[in-house]
Amino acid sequence: MSTWFITGVSTGLGRAIAQVALEAGHTVVGTLRDPAAVVAFETLGERAVGVVLDVTDAQAVKATVDAAEARTGGLDVIVNNAGLGYTGAIEETPIDDAKTLFDVNVWGPLAVIQAALPHLRARRAGHIVNVGSISGMACWNGTGIYGASKFALDCIGRTLAQEVGPLGIKVTNVAPGGMRTEFAASRLLGAEPRISDYAGTAHMARQVLTGHHGEEPSDPVKVAHAVLEAVSSPHPPLVLLLGTDAQGYARHEFAMLQAQFDDWQHLTTGVAAQQGGAQ
Repeated sequence: MSTWFITGVSTGLGRAIAQVALEAGHTVVGTLRDPAAVVAFETLGERAVGVVLDVTDAQAVKATVDAAEARTGGLDVIVNNAGLGYTGAIEETPIDDAKTLFDVNVWGPLAVIQAALPHLRARRAGHIVNVGSISGMACWNGTGIYGASKFALDCIGRTLAQEVGPLGIKVTNVAPGGMRTEFAASRLLGAEPRISDYAGTAHMARQVLTGHHGEEPSDPVKVAHAVLEAVSSPHPPLVLLLGTDAQGYARHEFAMLQAQFDDWQHLTTGVAAQQGGAQ
């Protein structure tokens, strides 16, 4: 059995992954922002260990990871799950909002990764799972800042895999589509829709997300089981799409890009420098 360190286990996918891991016999150290939620989390079983953590506090992240290592004898799986959602036109999004989003969705996971890696490297083993989003692969109006944070996390994970793969450490970026969690209801922030020019584009994003709350195509418990199955594989995927919507959006995005690459190939290949350095 393994020891899992999962951020953001109070609700949603983080809670589902924790429950499924516990049911499989693993030990789970789960982080929560609310001290009152720790007791509720630990009622899930004797192998459930709740700790209070704000992932935007890098010093607290390191201290928490080090303490979890000492308490459990070693962490095997690190799951960066804690995150925020956001809707709003690029022009309307306050810079401070964008910074807050990146603090939680990018710098928080980076702090967890940096805190865990010395321990994983010492053992030449471990698995880092970054919970991203299909929004980190495909772009939609009204979700650009959120998507940018998930694109950044995806790149961190892919690059990390190249750096730590030779050390025996695995990395998987999970890219789920819509799930039936409280994400759209309680974890979705947004810019004030003040510019009427975006009424038919960016302003509709929040309406779509909240309007379909409870009708999302994926079950978070099934997503959690898929994550455990991937982690249990001797050859886990670097990128794991989860959900028929995620698969459809990704294929559409890549097909669109491929078509543009083909259409503009004459410019792409027409900038080659001449032999001998002549221009």
